[in-house]
Amino acid sequence: MNPMIWHKVAAISGVAALGLGTYGSHGFRPKDETFKEVWRTASLYHLVHTAALVGAPVAKHPNIFGGLLTAGILAFSGSCYATAYLEDRQYSFLAPFGGFAFIGAWASLIF
Repeated sequence: MNPMIWHKVAAISGVAALGLGTYGSHGFRPKDETFKEVWRTASLYHLVHTAALVGAPVAKHPNIFGGLLTAGILAFSGSCYATAYLEDRQYSFLAPFGGFAFIGAWASLIF
């Protein structure tokens, strides 16, 4: 796979991160305010790892790095967004897998 594909993935993820972050700041009104913090955490991790995704094409193993970051964004941030939006912690079950994917992505830069 062409490593430059990760720039397109980063672009799509960046648009989503900014849109979801903006919604979280200005439109999201949960009944339980603790879910606002869950949304903020999802948004922060989404945006930070999207920025890292821009660098995937120059990694030694771009598809491993980019794939793990993307999986982490979807599993961690996605489950946190769902948990916050639905105000139900049962949707957070994928978050640990996303966290491990983030760790794996960063660790892949060692090799």
